[in-house]
Amino acid sequence: MTRARRQLVDLGSTPYYHCMARCVRRAFLCGEDHLTGKSFEHRKAWVVDRLKVLAGVFTIEVCAYAVMSNHYHVVLFVNEAAGKVLTTRGVLERWTQLFAGPLLVQRYLAGEKLSKAEYQRVEQFADDYRNRLLDISWFMRCLNEHLAREANLEDGCKGRFWEGRFKSQALLDEAAVLTCMAYVDLNPVRAGQAKRPESSDFTSIQDRIRQWQQNSGKKQCNHLKPLQWKGITADKSVPFSLLDYFYLVDWTGRSVRPDEKGVIPADLPPLLVRLGIDGHEWLKTMQPEGNRFQRAAGTIASLRQYSKQIGQHWVKGLVISKWIYSG
Repeated sequence: MTRARRQLVDLGSTPYYHCMARCVRRAFLCGEDHLTGKSFEHRKAWVVDRLKVLAGVFTIEVCAYAVMSNHYHVVLFVNEAAGKVLTTRGVLERWTQLFAGPLLVQRYLAGEKLSKAEYQRVEQFADDYRNRLLDISWFMRCLNEHLAREANLEDGCKGRFWEGRFKSQALLDEAAVLTCMAYVDLNPVRAGQAKRPESSDFTSIQDRIRQWQQNSGKKQCNHLKPLQWKGITADKSVPFSLLDYFYLVDWTGRSVRPDEKGVIPADLPPLLVRLGIDGHEWLKTMQPEGNRFQRAAGTIASLRQYSKQIGQHWVKGLVISKWIYSG
């Protein structure tokens, strides 16, 4: 049954969400149309460029992304703390990068003198926009509508571009976040479009590797954080070493397909043990059909707590771990 987005995104349960949108038309979002021979590969850059713009406007960080031929994945972190400390001017300056805003807001930003009532109305606008800057639905709307307009303009047509509203999946604990990020990063490898993570174009794993190479040796590069597109160091990080994550993604990419040759490297970091992730379930999840886009992902305990938080007796979810590590 279709549920309201406000029921699917509950920041009281988790600030991390996995979102996906798929193109509805036979014509690709990206890739190459084998019937006409026309290439749409240049559109992949549109997605990444727009993500960078939105990450600089919203108080929502991008943890992982992968752009495929007819769909894309993103893992998002809603940074409530960053949203709360924004000033009225800060909020309005961010929002008006995307929308012109009411005339009253434009006058305020231009430095015009306003009456007390007008200032109060400006504050109301700022409160509304502050909430939108923390809203995944607004983030995805600003991403998908932009891409649809650009693609329709290039294709010389009108009409629906996406098959429906985006899908979202709550990531309830650290194990779920790590699993989903690796799943997203390995999409091109699993689809046969790339042989190695570092050659997976238009993915966050390639982006991270390049950032690490450029900043090798710096302390802030040693932690797995949202992508550093804003020119600042994110204050929130998943408690894993960035290099451990690289090793883990590489090992998982070697192991998920039974027809691929490869062995587990001797220096495999013990992240699976530390996080209580069942190895069999991990590899099963990494298969193309593994991530079934259930409503939420996490340990059994996390899923139970999430169902209570949103006021349901049960919730259909993806169990990332069958036991909880407490060491």
